[in-house]
Amino acid sequence: MPDTAQLSDVAALRERARRDIDQGAVTRSYGCDKDKVIALLNEALATEIVCTLRYRRHYFTARGLASNSVAEEFLEHAREELEHADQIAGRIAELGGNPNFSPDGLAARSHAEYIEADTLVEMIRENLVAERIAIDSYRELIRYLGEGDPTTRRLFEEILATEEEHAEDLTSLIKGLGTGG
Repeated sequence: MPDTAQLSDVAALRERARRDIDQGAVTRSYGCDKDKVIALLNEALATEIVCTLRYRRHYFTARGLASNSVAEEFLEHAREELEHADQIAGRIAELGGNPNFSPDGLAARSHAEYIEADTLVEMIRENLVAERIAIDSYRELIRYLGEGDPTTRRLFEEILATEEEHAEDLTSLIKGLGTGG
């Protein structure tokens, strides 16, 4: 049987919920530095926006024999990166922060770079590099969040799984084009 000594009294839970109502989803049991988490989430938001923009540019500028299938992959990834950006922005708002969509400083806030690339292979490689950056960044964020913010941690575990799929897709494209890894 679980130890109930660590559970709060129901009356105390109710009183705290009413007293701190202006804090929204962030209760006293929130175990992270909220301002730090919001700052990290805004960096991740910038990363997802930059990745969306890069993928969309590559979708529209892809040329070559295999360009149609590769361009479609870029577009699919762009849509998923935009979905990630929306999810992250939503979480920032839930935590009482303001999602930073400002184009001013977007590239500086992003962990990934916006590199245009000229050839199909260069585009695939640059997108793969960006995915690998996101994978490492999000793994670190997940470790930082730990049990202190399980909701944000789970969100990034889901995003991480998609980023890993993107990296595998891009690796397969490179191999399919016969350019090695």
